Amino acid sequence: MKLNYKLILFTALLVVAAVFSKLYFSTKLEWSGFSPIMAIALLAGMIIKDKSASFLLPLASLFISDIIIEVLFRFKLFPYEGFYGYQLLNYALLLVTTLVGWLMKGNKISRVIGGAIIAPTLFFALSNLTVWFSASFYTKDLNGLTECYVAALPFYLHSLIATFVFLLVFLFSYNFITKSERKLLVA
Repeated sequence: MKLNYKLILFTALLVVAAVFSKLYFSTKLEWSGFSPIMAIALLAGMIIKDKSASFLLPLASLFISDIIIEVLFRFKLFPYEGFYGYQLLNYALLLVTTLVGWLMKGNKISRVIGGAIIAPTLFFALSNLTVWFSASFYTKDLNGLTECYVAALPFYLHSLIATFVFLLVFLFSYNFITKSERKLLVA
């Protein structure tokens, strides 16, 4: 099996984007939720042919960024932990996002737009339902559920925007790399 160094570099850049965005955006409340993680999961579901392997890229990106955050936190260089109570939920929802990426396969822009809307929406709906259900600071009625969702709206908006922006950048980058590769082989 021949290693494709361009695709390895592309994968490394995705992981760096995840780490950088978590380090930079997550500490600023006005940017909370602006992350490439969902776009990476969608992209992996779209482009990686081996379905079981498609889960590795987004999980690795999130896990590596969480390790770095945790180390920085322990050295008191970052304001919060990399690993926390709801972390497993984030990982599980990331797997669901990769499944959405499977449904996006193909070159139709409507699938890409649909996936970029569906993934953050599912994450928003499911994660906040879990928070409402398990957190003691929300009443367990319709008012408490509404309050929980309203409090998370800025996060949802930022994750929608980030998913669109990063997914487009990643798709164009991936297509550029794979097209350049074919041209190099023809020349």
